[in-house]
Amino acid sequence: MRLLGYLSSLAVLSCFSLVDAVVPLSSVRRVSSTNVVPGRFIIEVADASQIPGKRSITNVHDLVFANLRKRGVNFKVDKQFNHPGLFTGAAVTLDNPSDIAQVQDTTGVVAVRPVTLIPPPKPVFSHVVTGPTDPAIPPDSESTHVLTGVDKLHAQGITGKGIKIGIIDTGIDWTHPVLGGAIGPGNKIIGGFDFVGDAYNGTNTPMPDDNPLDQCNGHGTHVAGIIGANPGNEFNISGVAFDASITAYRVFGCTGSVSDDILVEALLRGVSDGQDILTMSLGGSDGWTEDTVSVLSSRISDTGKIVTIAAGNDGDFGSFYSSGPGNAIDAISVASLDNTVIPLQNATVHGVAHDPIPYFELFPLNTTDSLPIFATSTDTTVVDDACNPLPDDTPDLSGFLTIIRRGTCTFVQKLTNAAAKGAQFVFIYDNGSGFAAIDTGNFTQATLIQAADGEFLVSQFAAKAPITISFPQIGGLFNFPDTSGGLISSFTSYGPTNDMFFKPAVAAPGGNILSTFPVPLGVFAILSGTSMATPFIAGSSALLMSVKGNSPAVGKSARTLFETTAQMVASSHTDGDPLQTVSQQGAGLVNVFNAIHTTTIVSPGELLLNDTAHFEGTQTFTITNNSPQPQTFKLSHIPAGTAVAIAPGDIFASPGPVPLTTQFANVRLSRTSVLIQPFQTASVTATITPPSGIDPSTFPVFSGFIQIESATETLHVTYLGVGNALKNKQVTDNTSELFGVPLPALLDSNGNVQNGTVSYTFVGADFPTILSRLTFGTPLLRVDLVSPNAKIQTTLNKRATPPGTFSSVPILGEVFEFDFIPRNSDATDAADNGFSTFAITTPTFTNGTTIPNGQYRLLFRALKVTGDRNTEGDFEIWLSPEFGVEVPK
Repeated sequence: MRLLGYLSSLAVLSCFSLVDAVVPLSSVRRVSSTNVVPGRFIIEVADASQIPGKRSITNVHDLVFANLRKRGVNFKVDKQFNHPGLFTGAAVTLDNPSDIAQVQDTTGVVAVRPVTLIPPPKPVFSHVVTGPTDPAIPPDSESTHVLTGVDKLHAQGITGKGIKIGIIDTGIDWTHPVLGGAIGPGNKIIGGFDFVGDAYNGTNTPMPDDNPLDQCNGHGTHVAGIIGANPGNEFNISGVAFDASITAYRVFGCTGSVSDDILVEALLRGVSDGQDILTMSLGGSDGWTEDTVSVLSSRISDTGKIVTIAAGNDGDFGSFYSSGPGNAIDAISVASLDNTVIPLQNATVHGVAHDPIPYFELFPLNTTDSLPIFATSTDTTVVDDACNPLPDDTPDLSGFLTIIRRGTCTFVQKLTNAAAKGAQFVFIYDNGSGFAAIDTGNFTQATLIQAADGEFLVSQFAAKAPITISFPQIGGLFNFPDTSGGLISSFTSYGPTNDMFFKPAVAAPGGNILSTFPVPLGVFAILSGTSMATPFIAGSSALLMSVKGNSPAVGKSARTLFETTAQMVASSHTDGDPLQTVSQQGAGLVNVFNAIHTTTIVSPGELLLNDTAHFEGTQTFTITNNSPQPQTFKLSHIPAGTAVAIAPGDIFASPGPVPLTTQFANVRLSRTSVLIQPFQTASVTATITPPSGIDPSTFPVFSGFIQIESATETLHVTYLGVGNALKNKQVTDNTSELFGVPLPALLDSNGNVQNGTVSYTFVGADFPTILSRLTFGTPLLRVDLVSPNAKIQTTLNKRATPPGTFSSVPILGEVFEFDFIPRNSDATDAADNGFSTFAITTPTFTNGTTIPNGQYRLLFRALKVTGDRNTEGDFEIWLSPEFGVEVPK
């Protein structure tokens, strides 16, 4: 049994931001921002039949609770879970968190994990539609279906009928006409449950009810439209499986996070309700496969249900930063691919010759007038256009289309200054930051245009040309080509997991996706994120099951089928550049038509090579010919770019987009051609060796594909490995790069690095804080109290103490322990895990006993990945300065 991620009442974790220059210590707020809910735990218990001597007991909860009470543990049961074979246990609140040791040792308890908070779904960007309710019918917007073969399946009448999908998200606006406008049997949305209520934010009490309606958030409604939007709407979009039956499980309120015990409850409810597919567009940085929801999701997948989960939107933070619960071993973690087009409006230019001007709106600006233009600056290089109040001689702008350059201040600030002069309609032209949706606040008649178009308009204004602009209310919508279309979205999180599992598994369209949105919030919206790609795979799974059946065998084989029939994705549109690393694209872009119609079955879809210390370079896969004719298959190796996971000469991750090299693995196949008779199977052995000439200190992630090609079909097997032993990767940052002082560091009550011996009273803010940063995930981070004279050979202190081992040093008591935690990021804001503090707020050990007054040091230990918890050499070790505990009597 293992206690995962336990945070004692003594230790508080906070995450802070990283900036370009050295971060001042004064910015470190010694407060908790941990994702662990204090005092709350999820206890997993054995089925009653598995408890020795208790085979007659049918209610295992009562047995375990009785045993806890015998041990003097006081607790409140928050939830009970009773699904034998998947998860039996309870979420409890302990009166004294230090009683966790008693819980662990209780008969029948098999695992204890803290209740953690999962952050709210947050699209990379979103554009909510505003404007007339009766827009013109635009051209076909089903580019995502063309990319993936869904259009061909729809043409064959394959639409997901008879398959049940459970969406675990923010709820759904089931009043939306494109989603059927109703809820209950016989409708598209056949039912659901709200586990939380509007006001829930992750920290307050849920208020559940039977209505999963969401008209305040919108994320789940967008997800639902990707799966199930009815065709024939004004945008000519349709869901991937628009005839599937959807059940909404609401787990987020209007704002805020969700505790993972609610996700456990929702998953088990989905299984009990008979869902064929469960989909979750949610998660947060994790790096491991061990959290409660990941474990449960994997178990559900093992039963033959299909579980699809977002891979995460942390691509900026580089490799080995995978998201949980998307790390669930047997679930389908989904990467995002940018759409090839973005549906936008065109404005018409009058008075001078110029092509129509695309502007980033789904609906036309709400005016039928042809407007003259006014530029707030005739300098097309100005960096702070309209960031300050406009000059007194500015005319009344209410009759103009105002032109402002992007830069320096927020869009809302620019628009506020323009509105002070009467501006109602505004074009903000780009400065090279990118043509995408922008936040204009309550200024609904303002939008972004491209730089060249803005510069043209400003030049015409400066020349006093007789130019006016109109906004066609009919026929102005068109499909604007996306320059990154068809490539993996840069925001997609990179794997693999720290324990070298293959994440993400497969990609689907997730960048610039038009879908439904709550009626009060705009009806339609364009959002981007792996949140959008995930329901696409859920819908694809429904198409698969509607053809092949919803048996456990089909569910268990779905991920492999999607992987082996996927389309490999390039890293750029430049000829000669390598394919995108498998650690971001997975096995490639899903091709649902091929997955359903292939007569060739390849298994497994993933070859997990591991690191060099545990390398499994000899792999076998099978090819089955399910066609009535003999087939000859040609086999070849197609490498993907090798990802430079760690910056050369550094200990930190390469930021995304992660650099790729053409140093490829070598693959030797036992055969390069094989003839397989009808309904027969052949085996192929691949011997894979890491790339030669690589710099192992960059922990290069090498990957690629073994292609299997017949006269009519092309499939592949995907492999991934890393060119070093993960145990060689430094886990703890011991540089002064971030704060100008070496890490880890002990901060005093003023937030300064402790110099000399300091005593703490633990009254008010008078307590010490460990400041640290992880450069790689660790299976175990532990801090213990030791004597001030402890002689331990450290690995992180610049000045090593006299030789010794921590096994020979008496541990006075444990201060805190975390299991399976991810590395920190190089974020620029506090919410994104830039660094960590561990604040010792009370003089108490984790077992609840009081630390006596006296002199001590803190022994900080981080276990390297794949390290042995019982081997001292597998830990990185830091010893704090001496400090005193002087609690007033």
